[in-house]
Amino acid sequence: MSAQYQRFLKVLEKWPAEKSKVGSGEWTAEPAIKMSGAKIISGTAVAKSIREELRNEVTAMGKQLADFVPGLRIVQVGGREDSNVYIRMKIKAATEIGIDAAHVQLPRSITEVELLDKINDLNEDPRVHGIIVQMPLDCDTTIDSHRITDAVSPEKDVDGLHTVNEGRLAIGDLGGFLPCTPWGCLELIRRSGVEIAGARAVVLGRSKIVGTPAAELLKWANATVTVCHSKTRNLEEITRSADILVVGIGVAEMVKGSWIKPGAVVIDCGINVKPDASKASGSKLVGDVDYAEALQVAGHLTPVPGGVGPMTVAMLMKNTVRSAARFLERLARSQWALQTLPLKPQRPVPSDIVIARAQKPKDIAVLAKEIGLEAREVSLYGNKKAKISLSVLERLKDKEAGHYVVVAGMTPTPLGEGKTTTLMGLVQALGAHKLRNTMAALRQPSQGPTFGIKGGAAGGGYAQVIPMEEFNLHLTGDIHAVSAANNLLAAQLDTRIFHENTQKDKALYDRLVPAIKGQRKFSPIQLRRLQKLGITKTDPDTLTAEEYGPFARLDIDPDTIMWERVVDINDRYLRTITVGQSPTEKGISRETRFSISVASEIMAVLALSRSLEDMKQRLADMVVAFDKRGKPVTADDLGVTGALAVLLKDALEPNLMQSLEGTPVLVHAGPFANIAHGCNSIIADEVGLKLVGKDGFVCTEAGFGSDIGMEKFCNIKCRTSGRKPNAMVLVATVRAIKMHGGGAPVTPGAPLNKQYTEENLELVQKGLPNLLQHIENGKAFGMPVVVSLNAHSADTPAEHELVKKAALEAGAFAAVVSTHWADGGAGAVELAGAVIKACEQGNQFRLLYDLDLPLVDKMNKIATTMYGAGKVVLSPAAEEKVKRLTDAGFGNLPICMSKVSGSFTGDAKVKGAPKGFTLDVEDVYVSAGAGFVVAMCGEVTKMPGLPTRPAIYDIDLNTETGEIEGLF
Repeated sequence: MSAQYQRFLKVLEKWPAEKSKVGSGEWTAEPAIKMSGAKIISGTAVAKSIREELRNEVTAMGKQLADFVPGLRIVQVGGREDSNVYIRMKIKAATEIGIDAAHVQLPRSITEVELLDKINDLNEDPRVHGIIVQMPLDCDTTIDSHRITDAVSPEKDVDGLHTVNEGRLAIGDLGGFLPCTPWGCLELIRRSGVEIAGARAVVLGRSKIVGTPAAELLKWANATVTVCHSKTRNLEEITRSADILVVGIGVAEMVKGSWIKPGAVVIDCGINVKPDASKASGSKLVGDVDYAEALQVAGHLTPVPGGVGPMTVAMLMKNTVRSAARFLERLARSQWALQTLPLKPQRPVPSDIVIARAQKPKDIAVLAKEIGLEAREVSLYGNKKAKISLSVLERLKDKEAGHYVVVAGMTPTPLGEGKTTTLMGLVQALGAHKLRNTMAALRQPSQGPTFGIKGGAAGGGYAQVIPMEEFNLHLTGDIHAVSAANNLLAAQLDTRIFHENTQKDKALYDRLVPAIKGQRKFSPIQLRRLQKLGITKTDPDTLTAEEYGPFARLDIDPDTIMWERVVDINDRYLRTITVGQSPTEKGISRETRFSISVASEIMAVLALSRSLEDMKQRLADMVVAFDKRGKPVTADDLGVTGALAVLLKDALEPNLMQSLEGTPVLVHAGPFANIAHGCNSIIADEVGLKLVGKDGFVCTEAGFGSDIGMEKFCNIKCRTSGRKPNAMVLVATVRAIKMHGGGAPVTPGAPLNKQYTEENLELVQKGLPNLLQHIENGKAFGMPVVVSLNAHSADTPAEHELVKKAALEAGAFAAVVSTHWADGGAGAVELAGAVIKACEQGNQFRLLYDLDLPLVDKMNKIATTMYGAGKVVLSPAAEEKVKRLTDAGFGNLPICMSKVSGSFTGDAKVKGAPKGFTLDVEDVYVSAGAGFVVAMCGEVTKMPGLPTRPAIYDIDLNTETGEIEGLF
């Protein structure tokens, strides 16, 4: 770099600092200054005015959203001093305005791939609203500069150089980012007071950065534009015809006074170094226009320096603030720009799989953008499902949450009454027909029922989650992750028992804390074990025999082991097994069993965790057994907490899918509704509530009837999350009401008795007490109850009216008939309207009991209020376990009642709504990680079996199309 050029850079860098400091009061010139001939258009003064305006805008943004600051990143490869000068100028201007500007300097050795990765990181960073790549790239490797500028997101391309933004300008769409120098030229012309519309404009130069976009801007400002270049003939003649002359040719003082029409506006974009012996530096800065001659002819003229140069920086700042304003607007936008999918219901209604296949889902990345997710917050699994990063909760932490609605059911028949179908119909109605931001939040179904007899759990008819195959099978592998974590803990548990039974204390200790490369140290989880034992030492070699013995030996009592292995299929032959029969296990065997994966406590932990840290602590707290002194043994004692968290870290992210009408669906976690709380995850609900915003709706489902799933949703899930649901939707069917009125048994696979296919008002009347008890259950929590009567083809209007009348008389907020199975969201519009009105009532939600009540009192409170029982009676074994758990510090946990789903009582054969009965509690155990005590009301199998003819027979893969067949 020549000494002359270095001096030029110093002059250039000092100019804006000395002449245009924001708020300094040092520069008071008007934008147009009258000299001997032309009026001088001071870019310095105009730029100052623009920066003052921008500073006020940025201040207002900070008031709109606390701590919000526009972010600008200037990417530089290498360290050219001329580039450094321009970067310092931009950062200085940004800082004065209040923009968080940072210089991202990268080494000359960077490759194109590495540079593209860095730009992509900035594209996905929500704190960054503008990105500039400083040219030229000073690199040792070959990098395509055009590819680099096009790698910047068009939404953050504040230089206006992306092909998309250039193309928008070319077709007259000025809503993108405009290139800074041409935009600055246009602003100078406008501020001169000269009318652009109808004027003849000549642009001298056709560069991508100045000439061509300047011509486009003038054209769309309604000037008649001519572009001249090095091949243009009769150049002087053309420029003399211009009312507006923009010069960016790159030749010092090329345009003479004779080239200029008297009174024309002349914008000089050039900047060149010219020798000048009269200057101390030996040179001066000049433009592409002979300033002295032009001054005598032009009507308005920009100087060099102090003309276009300061405007380029000012317009760059304006683009950055504009980008930040758009970001804030998107953040504050209450209504999603959701494109719904039209439905064309067929008659008769086809099978679920045929309906699902007939609807082509939206690309999940498109849906994610529609509902306000940033690209970095979405991990795509193909183009129909995705995971949502937990970082969205941090981004939206200050956003007001939406309305929270729980969908529960009356005591169901073995066929189910359509809770999921109703939930999907409701969200389709709210989202696609009522145009409210609405999110469904569902559990992920186990593969056991899918391959067994119940089938899938995606809803049905024209109210479904799609693609149903993805939903009902592996999805994104969360259940498999739960299975792996569960079985890793089981393996460590049995292995630890084996090693403690086959080694002395010292040998066991030495193997648990081995010397690695001559150094011996405790792992973090072992240090927690020492702390639990009250041992403060951190050097393994300093522990005494009295200390390393308790550290190394957990002394697990095999008779108290509560942890079981799991698999996500129905397999009756795993209900009782013996482990440890190999000769290598030296006779250390025990009887145990498998459960289905969704029965694992880890699934409940996943569903109730509020963050990664919370999940890790819950995993650590899980009690797997008691030691021989009666003290609980936890996963943390076994040293497995960190490993479990690693297996589950991705599983904690909720999954995004969609409904048949293109509305968003969150699918996450799937704990059993009898031995666990039967609800989807807290995290999924939180993500949904933040995304829908204060006027939106998140509708979630509670398993089985309100006595089981909804009670646990309130007393366990909502107690943990702190959320208060606004309303309850109670799903009922005439079929289920008739069954509870004494109708014939309903058996899967068998034809329905004619009592269910013909009008029978007497049976309906007799069965109503069951429905009314469920209405009372919702009211006990202070929620308005909206009864949704899921219409079946055999129902009659008289039966519907009887049910609706009884529900309203019992205190239901509303009772409506819904036909969403046959009609999709259109069939649940009345239901959606009732839910909207119910949520406007004001939140009166309350919990059923306080945690400081004794465990048995909590059981009684649930049984008498939710089931209509007279009292709870514990078996001697259950009483002993209650005492043990209370003594161990678990007495202040909520209760998870585990009982049959087909009756309010503990006997599935008892229908209706009996009162005053005794509920027997046979067993009690703690799910300490999940955070509740389970009361077993009779035998509830945790491992279903396959029927004589499972769905397996119908499920197949079409090898020609790749489609799955036979799911339902």
